[in-house]
Amino acid sequence: MIIDDQHYDVIIIGTGAGGGTLVHKLASTGKKILVLEQGDFLEKESSELVDVEVFTKEDFHAPEQWYDSDGEPFHPQTSYSVGGNTKIYSGVLQRMRERDFETVHHQDGISPEWPIKYDDFEPYYTEAEELYKVHGKAGDDLTEPLRSKPFPYSELDSEPQVEKICQTISKQGLNPGYLPIGIGDQGRTDSEDTGISPTIKAYNNVTLKTSAKVVCLHTNSSGKEVKAVEVQIGLNSYLFMGDIIVLSCGAINSAALLLRSANEKHPKGLANSSDLVGRNLMKQLMTALVQITNISNSGYFQRTRYVNNFYWGDDNFPYPMGHIENSGGILQDVIFSESPPLLSVAAKLLPGFGLKQLAKRSIGWWMQTEDLPEAKNRVRVENSKLYVDYTPNNMEAHDRLVYRWIDVLNAVDGNKQNIYPRGETPIQVVAHQGGTCRFGEDARTSVLDLNCRTHDIDNLYVVDSSFFPSISATSPALTVIANALRVGEHLIDRLG
Repeated sequence: MIIDDQHYDVIIIGTGAGGGTLVHKLASTGKKILVLEQGDFLEKESSELVDVEVFTKEDFHAPEQWYDSDGEPFHPQTSYSVGGNTKIYSGVLQRMRERDFETVHHQDGISPEWPIKYDDFEPYYTEAEELYKVHGKAGDDLTEPLRSKPFPYSELDSEPQVEKICQTISKQGLNPGYLPIGIGDQGRTDSEDTGISPTIKAYNNVTLKTSAKVVCLHTNSSGKEVKAVEVQIGLNSYLFMGDIIVLSCGAINSAALLLRSANEKHPKGLANSSDLVGRNLMKQLMTALVQITNISNSGYFQRTRYVNNFYWGDDNFPYPMGHIENSGGILQDVIFSESPPLLSVAAKLLPGFGLKQLAKRSIGWWMQTEDLPEAKNRVRVENSKLYVDYTPNNMEAHDRLVYRWIDVLNAVDGNKQNIYPRGETPIQVVAHQGGTCRFGEDARTSVLDLNCRTHDIDNLYVVDSSFFPSISATSPALTVIANALRVGEHLIDRLG
């Protein structure tokens, strides 16, 4: 074991939406910051894919196996790289709605109230949109939350086919909105090009170590502080010392790290006196659907439009259903590539078409429904293996959303009862994960306090989507970014 001779004010583990943003927020304090990333810089991200590279799934899967509740292994679709999953996401940066922070009744149960509300997050949403150069337009979506400022950049133009569909459904009484998308000079904004790379270039008090896998957190003899971070770099093991330790490994991996760090003072895992670490895992219900078209497209266009008319339900179903958006070009949608049955069915409708041709004759749609936190949906570690026990819930609401959208597309396509191939995302898609270390005021019912510090350990924080009490039907990235900015303010005050 090699003990590093440096002592850091802050050690941040993970460089995704939470960690990468927090590095940016803290760098100007002059405090000595160490950033640890399990992966390296990506040679190519999803926005740079060509031809049918999106279907080469190995490029976008973690180089390890996880296990489902039956003990079956799978390779998770998650990016171990500088920037984390923001290197393979769509760039969609949505705010949760005001009601999403309140108690919401669903057909299958309750989406719990958050301990702080939309108004508390609003200034940080605004700061996040400016930092990540979000393009959008307010006023079209009836579910839109209040804003203190307009979007910092104007909305993106849509693919002509998508725009034509939106014009048609507007005449049917629906309200298509413009997706808020982070776009910079190099394409989609992410936490590497927004947070990590410019920060390590501009500030000599920030050190980044890549290919650095954190294997354990060690506490002091009282168990009340983390005193060292154990890291595997190449063939060597290192101990790094820091005053404040921040996890941002993703909801699944952050929980797993806490569980793997169990010791005499914390026999069930660090920060786990409530027995809630790893529990209440959520990952949204997501269905991809293909609309076959007569007109070719490039296959590489950006997601731009969404429909929330069924977000809180409709006249026939008084419970929330969720969010619909176009997938963007299928040849650039990494998550879409996880649903091969989609294109197998579509190929039967267009015989003789190759994969690339088929993708260019298709418009993809995503449907997202909130899943509800359940203690049995959890991350656990047994014999060094990471298990993801997850059974979907709120399924009828999601099915109703899918069929509502099929009805809409049938009307768009001429009421021909067309076939729309669809596929649900399998367990290995963990893009919208959250909830394994929920925050709250009561240490008996939450893992983190309102500043995302663990109740049990004074110098240990978590700033990824683990803190979510509920996940809503919106993409969680902007809320993770906004929360990192919020927690960053607290840490600046604490560091003095």
